[in-house]
Amino acid sequence: MRIERIANAQSANDMDNVDLSLIDPLITKFKGKKGNLIPILQGTQNIYGYVPREAFLKIHKEAGLSLSEMYGVATFYAQFRLKPVGKHIIKVCHGTACHVQNANKITEDLQDSLGVLDGETTTDRMFTLESVACLGCCSLAPVMMIGDETYGNLTGKEAVSIVKNIKIKESN
Repeated sequence: MRIERIANAQSANDMDNVDLSLIDPLITKFKGKKGNLIPILQGTQNIYGYVPREAFLKIHKEAGLSLSEMYGVATFYAQFRLKPVGKHIIKVCHGTACHVQNANKITEDLQDSLGVLDGETTTDRMFTLESVACLGCCSLAPVMMIGDETYGNLTGKEAVSIVKNIKIKESN
């Protein structure tokens, strides 16, 4: 049996919106330098918020880096993203202290409120929801971070309220 691969329509749309000329200075700066792979991927992600498929292809072509090596590094390290993320990344801690204090309820309530699963981004690209191993704020458990702001001693309802308030501020 033969299986046909069908391109994801959303991925195709994302490709059309990427200005690859933005990474030209980055490629020029690191081209031919030893140990350039991670700095190029980091710089690319700083520009776009993730590493677009087309950027991999451009970097491969212009900097001479192996596609498989770049993809291997990008999928190995948790810092790299291969899909667009929201303007606000919501990190819900699921470390031991937070887990014991019902971090699962926070994640579940946020999933219901945002209409996304863990690791997904809302369709308006305002929020990305992520479960993380530890935020290092155990005395405030359960905890979530949105950007650089930390919110502790939360309930699911309070977490949803915080996100709704951010949404309201953004719409004004």
